[in-house]
Amino acid sequence: MTRTPPIQIPSWLGEFRADGGPRYLQIADFIERALSDGRLQPGDRLPPQRSLAAQLKVDLTTVTRAYDEARRRHLLEGRGAAGTYAAAPKVELAPMLDLGMNIPPPPAGVDFDDMLKLGLSQVLMRTDSDLLMSYQLGGGSQADRAAGALWLAPMFGQVDKEHVVACPGAQCALAALILALTRPGDAILAESTIYPGLRSAAEQLGRRVVAVGVDEDGMRPDALEKACRKHRARLVYLNPTLQNPTAHTMPEQRRREIAQTAIRCGAAIIEDDPYWLLAGAAAATGSALAPASAPPPLARLAPRNVYYISTLSKCLAPGLRTAFVLLPDAQVRERFLQALRSLVLMPSPLASALVTQWIHDGTAQRLLEGVREEARARQQLAAQILAGLAFAPGGPDGIHIWLTLPDYWSAGQLVQAAHAEGLAVTASDAFDDSARPPNAIRISLGSIRERARLAGALRKLSHLLGRQPPAPRAAVV
Repeated sequence: MTRTPPIQIPSWLGEFRADGGPRYLQIADFIERALSDGRLQPGDRLPPQRSLAAQLKVDLTTVTRAYDEARRRHLLEGRGAAGTYAAAPKVELAPMLDLGMNIPPPPAGVDFDDMLKLGLSQVLMRTDSDLLMSYQLGGGSQADRAAGALWLAPMFGQVDKEHVVACPGAQCALAALILALTRPGDAILAESTIYPGLRSAAEQLGRRVVAVGVDEDGMRPDALEKACRKHRARLVYLNPTLQNPTAHTMPEQRRREIAQTAIRCGAAIIEDDPYWLLAGAAAATGSALAPASAPPPLARLAPRNVYYISTLSKCLAPGLRTAFVLLPDAQVRERFLQALRSLVLMPSPLASALVTQWIHDGTAQRLLEGVREEARARQQLAAQILAGLAFAPGGPDGIHIWLTLPDYWSAGQLVQAAHAEGLAVTASDAFDDSARPPNAIRISLGSIRERARLAGALRKLSHLLGRQPPAPRAAVV
């Protein structure tokens, strides 16, 4: 009697996870990971669909959809009767490989197209279309603010929705807070290396940003107190968790010291915290939304003195232009709303309704978990490829890293050389306008959609950093 040989499952296939999303997406993810780490090489033949379905004990449709998804990601190519093969990296003739734009990576295990179609259909079924096309008061509806309270619950526990304002993005929320809390000519105190949007908003509104000294834990309390007294500052800006661009997270003790110093000096704090939910701190609130790692927000430590901003754009998707601002003080809340309406009359009702629907039905949480899983995989990939270089990762789930350059490279030189190689990175002087900004670049891990192409971009950058800068040459015509 002839024995049937055992089915050999390809070594590049992983194990299905119950919480990993649809199986066809998990198979496409297996292929992408195998291409990014070299277990699959361009030109390798993949098993026929029926054979793979039998090996994985799934139906043929699942494998067909997986191969279609992998082709959509430019991971596979069909060669007719010859079969299906791993594709060579797609050559982009015009676009750069973008390591500069700091956006969340595509969520792992999530069919975003299906999720978007379903979410919009639910919004249209449950909401009067006339209302979606009409003017609405700024600050959000009762449902929007209730969604905001749910979004903020992992950071703060139970939140009164009347203390929450919904805004069309964090940038306009930041500008409105500056208008509500300061006067023209006032100083805003911040760390020297900061999110450029703060400096832009301050300049446009006639305020000035003053740098405060830092150490390995972030802004120094003694330097803050000295700057408050010297500049009579009313406002401090902090991005304390996975800071953009340095990826630094301020420890809890330093947060307490900074909050106490600001209170003593009569200064309010804007806590711009877009990445807290990626870093997580479930242990503080008992929430299952995030793992335990991030210290509590300053707004938990000094709720009457800190105004907290949390945006969906930086941890879910840029197109979800919604940010929630926690404003317990009624007078400040009213001033903030007046300032906000002078900048933007209202958020898009359709986009707001979609965000509200997704937060209430759990879709936003699934998206967040998918982004966190993909970010973690990309941080691990960057750590492998950039091993030996002096970089600060954005935590295990962060979406960017901060790379200190070797002495023989300047940030400006590297940006130009990378551009010539088809790479876009961001130099430190975009974040620090001092005479001597750090000799560093920010590398964003989310803007290249395919993980295999991200790996190629990081390898190209690593090779570039391993050699001396090119000597300048005059053009000869």
